Amino acid sequence: MKHPPRGWPRISSSLFYDDAPAAIDFLCRAFGFEVRLKVEGEGGRIEHSELTFADDGLVMVSSTGREREGRAAMPGVSPQSVDGRITQTLCVYLDEVDKHCEHARSAGARILDEPFTTDYGDDYWEDRSYRVLDTEGHHWWFVQRMREQNAG
Repeated sequence: MKHPPRGWPRISSSLFYDDAPAAIDFLCRAFGFEVRLKVEGEGGRIEHSELTFADDGLVMVSSTGREREGRAAMPGVSPQSVDGRITQTLCVYLDEVDKHCEHARSAGARILDEPFTTDYGDDYWEDRSYRVLDTEGHHWWFVQRMREQNAG
């Protein structure tokens, strides 16, 4: 299998927001993403954007209700428009999860699960993580590996 294009991970996620410009600002301010590309359409709607995280993280953010001329519709919705239901959560590995949580909190993020440590047993690993909501209800897990899996 060939490598993905330079600057792209093997897999990435695309998120939809009713107020995508505000969401992009929040994701950068609270979580540490950086805007690599932002394509604005009529009225400031975000047709496409690429936000990077550290050396190898990438999410795409777009406004909801995106029309695609000549192709099938892209029926992306914000969790806030469907009573907070979600079909995915996002997981980001960090070096300092507690520090990240405090930064997100100070930027106004709603922390759902305070940082906690889960030990999956001697044959597996130990992680410290927290769960947070973004501006429109997407769930994010930020995780720090505390102990690697024992080599068998």
